[in-house]
Amino acid sequence: MDATLRQIIDRVRGCADRGTALRICGGGTKDFFGPGAPQHAGEPLDMRPLAGIVSYEPSELVVTARAGTPLAELEALLAQHGQSLPFEPPRFAGLGSAGGTVGGMVAAGLSGPARASAGAVRDYVLGVQIINGRGELLRFGGQVMKNVAGYDVPRLMAGAWGQLGVITEVSLKVLPVPPAEATLRFDCDQAEALRRLHAWGGQPLPLNASCWVEDDGQGRLYVRLRGARAAVQAACRSMGGALQQGPGVPGDWNACRDQRLPWFTARAPDHALWRLSVPQTAPVLPLPAGVAPPLVEWHGGLRWVQAPPDAGDALRALAAQAGGSATLFIAASAGKSGVKAVFDAYPEPLAAIHLRLRQAFDPAGIFNPGRLV
Repeated sequence: MDATLRQIIDRVRGCADRGTALRICGGGTKDFFGPGAPQHAGEPLDMRPLAGIVSYEPSELVVTARAGTPLAELEALLAQHGQSLPFEPPRFAGLGSAGGTVGGMVAAGLSGPARASAGAVRDYVLGVQIINGRGELLRFGGQVMKNVAGYDVPRLMAGAWGQLGVITEVSLKVLPVPPAEATLRFDCDQAEALRRLHAWGGQPLPLNASCWVEDDGQGRLYVRLRGARAAVQAACRSMGGALQQGPGVPGDWNACRDQRLPWFTARAPDHALWRLSVPQTAPVLPLPAGVAPPLVEWHGGLRWVQAPPDAGDALRALAAQAGGSATLFIAASAGKSGVKAVFDAYPEPLAAIHLRLRQAFDPAGIFNPGRLV
């Protein structure tokens, strides 16, 4: 065990003994997320010194990296071998930070435009090494996909926001970059965009990502195709639309991933950004009066909404009626101090499971307290 890891373990044990809260830190790219962000409770525990690629086997499509490894460094290494993280983790580097880390990527569990087709972060986590709330170094999973009995701990860590333990090392499945890619544009309103996406979803098309957005009253649907060259070319012919060409097209999808599109950057300071997760077949949602049309991703399954703080209850109710949920992603600057919840309340049985898990992994509750509640 090297000195850096030993220092982190000793720090956790000391805080556990004293009952001192710890705020697990990486690149700071997601400090905006959570009540009162970025002023979350606890002493900072900087994970960036624990960095580096532990192992990489391109032929086996597996990479293992320490938690503090810059995400950009990992993606650059994969690109040298024609491989990538298919779930397109957001970097949010444009929100005032130097860039995210591998541990933060897993802890946040956030995925980019390709999530609906390629899967989420947790689908690619093969194994993790963590430090629990007792200061014990534990390893779960491995470097292969296999069935498990009981809780799949590596996947539990994805989206736990560090509240189940300090991630120190992660093994990830990676995939080759598809040989062909094309982006099509369709001028249509939101209802027509959803109708098209639903119809295409039932066909053998290489759909990879989609984004509908309204600009100056004109709705536009962008669809990205990825896969075998013949399949992409055939889909372009059968789907129609306007083929988007030029070196800026990949950058536009990166801007969508990192919320740098004009729709995101034009958000009013007194408006919060909400993330509505609903079934892909959900119709156009009747948003509260005065709330602008959403930006729609994931073939209709993700609806981004900008709204004043007092619209939160209405948005939660709309998402629930559609069979989904609403998450407060970025609080309005004027209302951060009054934010009490990021996620919808869990049903009682599920809430009990969450509580038991936290008590098992972090009995003293020292990891990232108040991050989500």
